[in-house]
Amino acid sequence: MRVELRRGAYAAAADTLGGELVSFRDGQGTEYIWQGDAGSWTGRNPNLFPIVGNLKDGRVSVKGRTYEMARHGFARRSEFTVAERGEDYVVMELRSSPETLAQYPFAFVFRVRHQLEEGGFSTQFEIGNPGGEDLLFCVGAHTGINCPLGEGERFEDYRLVFDEPEDVKAMIPTAQGLTAEGLFGPALEHTDTLPLDHAVFDRVDTLIFEGLRSKGVALRHKDGGRGVHMEFGEFPMVAFWTMPHANAPYICLEPWHGCAARENESGAFSDKPYVIRLAPGGEKRLKYTVTVRYSQRS
Repeated sequence: MRVELRRGAYAAAADTLGGELVSFRDGQGTEYIWQGDAGSWTGRNPNLFPIVGNLKDGRVSVKGRTYEMARHGFARRSEFTVAERGEDYVVMELRSSPETLAQYPFAFVFRVRHQLEEGGFSTQFEIGNPGGEDLLFCVGAHTGINCPLGEGERFEDYRLVFDEPEDVKAMIPTAQGLTAEGLFGPALEHTDTLPLDHAVFDRVDTLIFEGLRSKGVALRHKDGGRGVHMEFGEFPMVAFWTMPHANAPYICLEPWHGCAARENESGAFSDKPYVIRLAPGGEKRLKYTVTVRYSQRS
């Protein structure tokens, strides 16, 4: 079911399938969220839960028992219910069920709150533990943003600009979609800017950053044109992806609390990078905000 949202000049839509925000448009009719295409990527803005990325050999161990789960978890393929709704916001909810327990042996309540803001939108993940034991999970976003945003522009006209100058190398996945020590791609060296180039993603697939000073990143035209800024706040990792070898007109901005399995990890869920451990009755909230930036050209 599709839920329409509106605030001032902004209009958006969320879908109960996956609980994701699938459209965000400004007063000029510009669509910011990638609408999916069978030739490159049919996704749009999936929610990643209870894992981010691939498991090692597609399996994970919990209390000595092995479970199988697809890349990025099951939330993106699950049907959510509408828990709350207003003119400019909606809360989608997914609860543990026999189907989820077969691949992830924890009781949970996973809520996704999409809210239109003064200059854009925010998405907040709200995870609750209704069970009697600690809840282990990872969570993240995979927000596809149209790039370019304007007529006559190219993907390569855009830049990723972090809030602060950084000195960090991008981790890149292995051929199996895992992370490995010493496997790096392009680096940020005393700079806040990373130019976009399809050739880079053809070579490395995904750019993954951790340990950043910045709490946000902008997708910005090189000449100061229209773009967006994502504030990712407490998420310890942020990744960037577009389909390799497709010259696709989008870039995914992905705040993560967790990532693909390490090549040398034990396979236990408790050992996953950035796993969150939530006590019975506890709740964890993580939020990111996307703000529209308009042209600064004269």
